[in-house]
Parts: sequence; structure tokens; C-alpha cells
Amino acid sequence: MLRNLVLLSVLVGFSAATQAQVYVSPAEAKKDPDFALQGEYKEESRGIQVIAMGDGNFQAVFYPGGLPGDGWNGEAIERVDLDAAALKEKIDLNRRVERRSPTLGAKPPSGAVVLFDGTQPTLDAHWKPGTRMSDDGLLIQGCTSSDTFGDYSMHLEFRLPYMPKARGQGRGNSGLYHQGRYETQMLDSFGLKGKQNETGGIYSIRDPDLNMCLPPLAWQTYDVDFTAARYDDDGKKTSNAKLTVKLNGVLVHKDVELPRTTTAAPVKENPSKGPIYLQDHGNPVRYRNIWVKPTDET
Repeated sequence: MLRNLVLLSVLVGFSAATQAQVYVSPAEAKKDPDFALQGEYKEESRGIQVIAMGDGNFQAVFYPGGLPGDGWNGEAIERVDLDAAALKEKIDLNRRVERRSPTLGAKPPSGAVVLFDGTQPTLDAHWKPGTRMSDDGLLIQGCTSSDTFGDYSMHLEFRLPYMPKARGQGRGNSGLYHQGRYETQMLDSFGLKGKQNETGGIYSIRDPDLNMCLPPLAWQTYDVDFTAARYDDDGKKTSNAKLTVKLNGVLVHKDVELPRTTTAAPVKENPSKGPIYLQDHGNPVRYRNIWVKPTDET
């Protein structure tokens, strides 16, 4: 019994320490000196992504030719674990770059439904009860649109928290569910391999063509063309839904068929239209500039 109590105390202590390092804004993250070192660097012959792992520890990822989407030639990468002192010796910190998605601030086209732009006096017009907005005017994870959609093009901007001690699916997790059925994942997967359960992935279905996830607390973009599944008059599905996805302006999926819903999807497959759902996975993810342009209506 005593051993179990000690183990529980250790686990609770570890969890509390991990949760204590959750930063929702860049201003908060500056309290951690590691935040200034994590990020992207570009030297003459290589790009470098530096991932903060907590307590002065980092993983540096070296890309031959340049950064993903900006010069990387696709050759094998190198991963090196470093402390802060070794990091400063191994790379030129003056070569730091801060990339921005070319679609940041994209304006809604004529006929688009503006789900959120931060100017609405209330969220009642486009979101179901329980939707929340932060004190600094951003949409908080865990919300479902009251508007429903068939085929559409959409734009969404999201910001992942800085959680240097968290790992895997516990590090900045959320998801954009199309029609409440099919998830394009959100996760702090900066510097990772680019899998189906990481940012840019179609969860449980397909890896992105390239990991274009930017560092935590950078504003990032999803630009999506969605085609709904088709059904006959008897309600039998005759063709799968499809997704074309750009992450931070780079095409990562083109006309990918979605043979099934995501496991945790709140809406089952059927002929009806569905909402935009932003998943609450327990991490403080923020959103802004969300609009949807229906393409199945004239």
C-alpha cells in the first residue's frame, strides 16, 4: 500500500509539473528561456528545427538543403539531442527565421459564412451553446458550429500552445472535423515525422505529404476543399467524401478519399450536411479567422 501511495504521489507530481508548463500566448512563453531557442534556423546548406523538450533540453532536426517546404531536398534528416549549451555551439543562433503562412489573414470571398473573426458581439449566431471566447478575443477549443455544410472551401487559423514537457498526443492536441465526421489533426508536431495523427494528417487515414507544422504559438493555417459523400435515393453511399488540404499554404493532400469517419467523430455518416467541429482534447488551442464558402449552392 505504501509503495502504491508513493508511486501515485510521484505520478501526480510529474503531471502537475508537466501541466505547469503550458503556455497559451507568446507573452507567457517568454517566461521560459527555452522558448527563445526553439524554432527554425536556416544555414547555407541546411535547415534546422529546434524542439524544446523542457528544462533546457532540446532536439535539433537537420534537413539537407533547407527547411521543409523551403529547400529541403528530401534526403535523410539527422536528429540530435542537445542541452542549451551544446545547442548554442552547434548552430548559429543568428540564423533564426520565423516563417508565416502565405494565407494568414485570408479574406472571406463573396457568399462565405464567417463563423468567427473576433468581431462578433456574441457567438450565438454561428456556434452552439457552450462555445467560449478567450479574454484576448480568440475562439477556444471544444466548439461546434450551428451552421451545417455540404461541399465547401474553408479557411481556418489556429495556434497551438507551447508545452515543452508534454509528449505525443498530449502536446497541443485538437482537430478540425469536417461535417463533424472527418478529422484533419492539430498537434504540436513541429519537427516530427509527419504522420496521420499529427498536424496535417487526416486522422487514421493518411499521412500528410510533408510535415509543414510550424513551431508552437506561431499562427498556422488550414485551407481546405471538402467534397461531401454522395448517396442515392435509398440512402446508400455511392461515393466517398474527399479532401484537398493546404497546411500553411503548402499542399499536403490532394483529392484524398475518406472511406470512413474518424473514430471519435460526433456525427455519423449519412446524407445530411454537417457542422464544423473543433475538438477539445484537453489542451488550450486557439482559433481565429474561420470562414466557409459553400460550393454546392448557387
